Formats: sequence, structure tokens, C-alpha cells
Amino acid sequence: MTERSILHCDLDAFYASVEQRDHPEYRGKPVIVGGGPNERGVVSAASYEARTFGVHSAMPLVQAGKLCPQGIFVPGNAAAYEAASDAVMALFAVRTPLVEPISLDEAFLDVTGTAHLFGGPEHCGRDLKRAVLEQVGLVLSVGLASNKLCAKVASDLRKPDGFVIVPRGGEAAFLAPLQLKRLWGVGPKTQRLLEDLGMRTIGDLAGADPALLEARLGEHGSTIQQRARGIDEDREVQGEPAVPKSIGHAHTFDRDTLDRAQLENTLLRLSEGVGRRLRKHTLRGHTITLQLRVAPFETRTRQRTLAEPTDGDLRIYETARSLLREALAADRDAGRVSPVRLVGVTASGLVGGEQLDLFTGARVSRLNAAMDAVRSRFGDDALDRASAREATSRRRLSDRRPR
Repeated sequence: MTERSILHCDLDAFYASVEQRDHPEYRGKPVIVGGGPNERGVVSAASYEARTFGVHSAMPLVQAGKLCPQGIFVPGNAAAYEAASDAVMALFAVRTPLVEPISLDEAFLDVTGTAHLFGGPEHCGRDLKRAVLEQVGLVLSVGLASNKLCAKVASDLRKPDGFVIVPRGGEAAFLAPLQLKRLWGVGPKTQRLLEDLGMRTIGDLAGADPALLEARLGEHGSTIQQRARGIDEDREVQGEPAVPKSIGHAHTFDRDTLDRAQLENTLLRLSEGVGRRLRKHTLRGHTITLQLRVAPFETRTRQRTLAEPTDGDLRIYETARSLLREALAADRDAGRVSPVRLVGVTASGLVGGEQLDLFTGARVSRLNAAMDAVRSRFGDDALDRASAREATSRRRLSDRRPR
């Protein structure tokens, strides 16, 4: 069996780094992506400068604002992040066809069969770091190992700008001194249980009594002990990512709202994001789902299956808007007042292929492609659909007229 060479490549503080790349005035300063310091949402990413104040991803924005009041808070730019990710993934694909993206900012690469073209696995990894920095302007951390488990752990050890090599045959020794939480499958609950049994490191877990682990954790105990010994032979890099089952976007409002114009305006933005991602993956959706989270914590959904699948922004928006109006009307008829704190749009029942209906379909496809290109280069706010905005404005004025 050929000995594998696996790279795990992870872009450092990805969203925040893109913001610093695109805004030179942000460089060297604490950047926090996700929204304003008084908003209800959570931090999507924090630059390393912000992390020195204790800010981290998934932290409530309000808490981040208290920890780092001098931070630069930005809402985020999905189009810029997707464009940066695409550019980096293209550089990965030059090195090997076996690229398994895990998210926008990280991927596994199996370079077993191609590393010789780039001077060997280590040189291939260092060449990738250089290419990503020079061509995309971002910093990449890389782990090199004989399996996915060790490569993933390695890439995270010396961030930012790290490159850690796990010697072949030295997987168990590499893992042994590390904290339990670094091992796949050891979450907070499992970590507490293992610590109660006297284990503190991955090496402790590797040398534990298998019968004890099985008694306390069942089959999972055997699985994580194998990983603690550096054994991860069955999981190969998947070069063909699975087709997603659904594509969606959601937005949490700073304050609960009953403003229909605001809700519809937000739906339009979300629908444009869903449409752009569908077209990026050459997919269309049969079913459009509207998600509403209303005070205090109730989540409601409505969905509609279309006669023909679509990847068009306006078709998605019109369907979602209709579902929203139905939901608001049902509340009104029932005598309920349900302020909305989150709204979401999802396309599911996805199928491949492009929509090929004559004339109108082709014209809309060209328009969507042109808008995608402009937004990818200049950001989500670079273009607006005037007709939809005017309709929303008219609705706002109409709602304000005395009756």
C-alpha cells in the first residue's frame, strides 16, 4: 500500500484577514466580523489582534464589544470571502485533483501521487503557502502527515503562519503530549469523563485500559483510543465533494421587528445570496422555505415547491415574500402580534444543470451572471435591483398612510 502524504491547509482568521487585506487601514488592528457591538448576533471571525482581548468566534457581539471597545466591527462581505476561497481552492487544485474542502477556509489535500512534481510533500506545502500569500494576499497554515487526523491537528498547532510536519511513524509520539480536546471525538463532555478517570493528555488516553474505556464510553471509547494512537487509516481525502442538500441564508435583526418593508428588504438580500450560491454550484432548487424566529424563541417555517426548479434571485425572493405575507396574514387573522428576530431563506430539492428556457431565461441568466461578477469584485452592496427596492419603498409609504 502506498504511504500517503496528506496536507491540511487552513487560512488564518479567514474573514478578518480578508477584511484586513481589502482595507489597509484595518491592518494591525483588532477586526471583528459579524455585526456591530450592540447587535444580537455572534462573532463570525476575529483577527489575531482582537483575540488578544479575549474575543473569539461564536462569542456574542455585545460581549466582544465590552472586551474590545476599540475593535473595528464589520458586518462581513460574503461575496469577497467566497471569491477569496475560490482563488485559494484553485491553487490547491493545481497541486492535486484530490482536494476535499471542509469549509470556505480549509481543505485536505492528498498529494501522494503528485508531490514529486513539486519537489516532494514538504516543498509542495511550503510552495502553497507562498502562492496563497503572493497571489491571494492571505496567510495559510499547513499540517503535513500520513493521515487526515494528524494533518488537521498539526495545522492548528502553530498558528498563524504555521507549518508543522508529523514524521511518518511518529504519529502517536506527536499526539501524546497534546491536550485531550485537540483530538477528534473528544468534546467537553467526553473530556470531563476522561479527566475524571485521571487522563490529561492524548498519550494518557492512548495508554488507557481498553476495557475501562469501553465500559464508560462504549464503542466510542475504542474509536478515540485508536485516534489517540495516531491511527486513522480508513478516512481518505474525498476529491468529489457531495452535492449539498440545501442552500440557505439567514439574518438576525438587532431589534425584533414587525416592519414588513424591512422584512421584505432583508428577504431580497438573502434571496440574492441563495441564488448566487446556487449558480456557483450549477444547482437549482425545487423547494423554497421561509424561516421566521419570533419572540420569545419560537421558530416557524413555511415552504412552497415550485413547478420548475430555479436559481433565479427574483423567483426565490418572490416565493419567499409570498410565504412571508401568508405568515403575517395568518398572525393577523389569529389576533397575534409576533415580532420577528430572525428571517431565513433556503432552497432545497436541489438538482444539477442550468435553466435553458428560451429568450427570457437566457436573458435572466446573463443578467444574474453579470451581477454575480460585479458583486464578487466589489461586494454585496455594489448593485441593487431598483424594481424590488421601489416596491418595498412603496409598501413602506402605503403602510404609513392614515386609514
